[in-house]
Amino acid sequence: MLGKRVRKLRMERGLSLSELAEAAGVAKSYLSTIERDIHSNPSVHVLDKIAVALNVSLNQLVQPDTSELKPDPSVVQEWYNLFQDALSCGISLKELKSIIEFRKWQVGQSENEEE
Repeated sequence: MLGKRVRKLRMERGLSLSELAEAAGVAKSYLSTIERDIHSNPSVHVLDKIAVALNVSLNQLVQPDTSELKPDPSVVQEWYNLFQDALSCGISLKELKSIIEFRKWQVGQSENEEE
């Protein structure tokens, strides 16, 4: 979820991945791994640099947004139904995880291309 918050704040400020990386003084590739939650435990020092570059407090950056923790019940039901559909069609958890990982990879590739 940290990566999601970093990406959301970056997008709200109209910054590219390269611009935020430069402003924070961190490698673009490292920032990308944080945003994609591949590197899920960056140091406080790095997080502080990112927070300063995004003009937010470190606490705002690392504390979960409570709205993220309370999903819309209708959306939860829709995802549950989709998941049940996948299972009934013979898609295993392992296969579903593989599809998700592939999609994360695709998103990372398209982000790299836009830079």
